Amino acid sequence: MSGQKRIFSGIKSTGIPTLGNYLGAMKNWAEMQEENDCIYCVVDLHAITIRLEPEDFRRQTRLVYALLLACGLTPDRCLLYLQSHVHQHAELSWMLNCYTMFGELSRMTQFKDKSRKNPDNINAGLFDYPVLMAADILLFDTDLVPVGQDQKQHVELARDIAERFNGIYGDVFTVPQPFIPRVGAKINSLIDPSRKMDKSDPNPAAYIALTDGRDVILSKFKKAVTDSDPHVRFDPVNKPGVSNLMAIYALTGGKSLEEVEREFDGKGYGAFKLAVGESVDAALAPIRLKAAEFCSDPDTLDRMMADAAERAAALAEPCMSRVRQAIGFIEKRR
Repeated sequence: MSGQKRIFSGIKSTGIPTLGNYLGAMKNWAEMQEENDCIYCVVDLHAITIRLEPEDFRRQTRLVYALLLACGLTPDRCLLYLQSHVHQHAELSWMLNCYTMFGELSRMTQFKDKSRKNPDNINAGLFDYPVLMAADILLFDTDLVPVGQDQKQHVELARDIAERFNGIYGDVFTVPQPFIPRVGAKINSLIDPSRKMDKSDPNPAAYIALTDGRDVILSKFKKAVTDSDPHVRFDPVNKPGVSNLMAIYALTGGKSLEEVEREFDGKGYGAFKLAVGESVDAALAPIRLKAAEFCSDPDTLDRMMADAAERAAALAEPCMSRVRQAIGFIEKRR
């Protein structure tokens, strides 16, 4: 459709996606597919920078795919596929490695953070992660990349690589723009609101998994950190815990932050946290149910993945052909 933007984004298949993943990405993906040309990917190649048990990895990948479908992504309105099913991702990643500077990768903050957390497994894939991400994005002539603040640096690197390549060979790549929602782009930990909600957090009370049941959700919000000032007011600097809960309540309940402040004016944190928990459960319960239905029929799920991979490979090949021709590779005769 004329005027549509091509959007690409991906999610790793390690760990169960959290409420932060849902509000910061997955919910927005479902909304964006209505008016844009959207391509979404379960980035399972990115997942293997850590050691995974094969059967758990397969089960987890199907679950993440099912959760995305349950969030409203549909094959007739978007493309949703597995990264490892489309060989052009790895092919373009290697080529872009040769146009990416070592110093650029050395400055990536996520590599530094993850290296500190996993000092016994600082592998080349972890270092090279942003180049594969750049290939993911550039492969589809992407206009917009919806990301959280923590991934913005990677999109900027993808832009730098694209501009460098275009400067050498001409207009081969579309140069993408990052898109960061104003509220909800970064949902923080319930226990430490100075940090992002993270599914790898060792404390399960810090995050809400999309598969958590009602009792678990209410219990976690009951323990969520607030502050000594009893007023429900959006102030991320001075009231980070309360502001985080307000953003969650606003996004799950379809309300503005101003409406949330008025609703809880003069009420205590106990009532506020209970309301947030109930709002989150109401939003996630249908997703839990639908995802379980998809996972109960793995053959159908796998066929959906295979069909999507064929579509994705067909869309990726024109870009790969331009890149091969620009660099000087001999195209394989058919």
